[in-house]
Amino acid sequence: MLQDNHGRQFHYLRLSVTEACNFRCQYCLPNGYQGPSADQFLNLSEIHTVLTAFAGLGTSKVRLTGGEPSLRRDFTDIIRATASTPGIDEVAMTTHGGRLQKFASEWKAAGLDKVNVSIDSLDPHQFAAITGHDSLKQVLAGLNTAIDAGLNVKVNTVLMSQFSEGRLTRFLEWLKETPVTLRFIELMQTGDQGSFFDNQHQSGVPVRRWLTERGWTPLLRHKAAGPAEEFYHPDYAGRVGLILPYSKDFCKTCNRLRVAANGKIHLCLFSDHGVSLQPYLKEGDVAGLQQYLQQLLVSKEATHHLHEGMTGATSNLAMLGG
Repeated sequence: MLQDNHGRQFHYLRLSVTEACNFRCQYCLPNGYQGPSADQFLNLSEIHTVLTAFAGLGTSKVRLTGGEPSLRRDFTDIIRATASTPGIDEVAMTTHGGRLQKFASEWKAAGLDKVNVSIDSLDPHQFAAITGHDSLKQVLAGLNTAIDAGLNVKVNTVLMSQFSEGRLTRFLEWLKETPVTLRFIELMQTGDQGSFFDNQHQSGVPVRRWLTERGWTPLLRHKAAGPAEEFYHPDYAGRVGLILPYSKDFCKTCNRLRVAANGKIHLCLFSDHGVSLQPYLKEGDVAGLQQYLQQLLVSKEATHHLHEGMTGATSNLAMLGG
């Protein structure tokens, strides 16, 4: 089992398969994607080496991220490779949802279990203003297709002061009949959006207080779960989650590691730099990679340094998928 010097065990790998995204979300890629070309990202053979190595060290959950992972033409093959790796018993993805309606059933058949869809507003005009795409109707249709296909669906929405008016009420009305978990995520500072963060950051603590005052009850956290605090209410089909990276002890239960699309491992989303795994990936050296991963975990810090404004090497969230 992968374990660091702080006693934390890592059951969960977030594997980015591309940095590219065709949305222009204000908090991530407001000017559109301008990063590396596809030939600089992990190929299927290298992905297989990563999966085999991590699974052999106790990783049981893999989340495929980007950028927008579905932009890869071989994405269904990547899902299939992940699901067929011995030891991996849960395959998830994060997506903007624009291609769900077309591919959800195919991805489910390939072995996908869970999908997180980014929906920052249920108002079409507000959604378009945030994402740069007038596609809310298409995304919601894809979400329904994913539910019908049998996928476990969660929705991510970023808390921002400019767009927050009325969102909570509208989302909760939607959850009365919609069986998904909606997670409110505090805006996190990255290297490219310092001034945007200063203007838009909003704490999720008042949302937590609002929920508990209205009868929402916390759920117990599973060992392979993400960092969200989840709540349920008997009158609602859906649930609510809160991801509060600026809260006290947020990193105490960290259980995930991140491998970027360029083959670098990031011990934290906001670490100063990634460490290349390419010498092992190019050779398909699973045993060597496993030994190297165990050595690297010794240097994992106890916490991020977001409170000091230190964002590390993460210039935008598309680099690592959050």
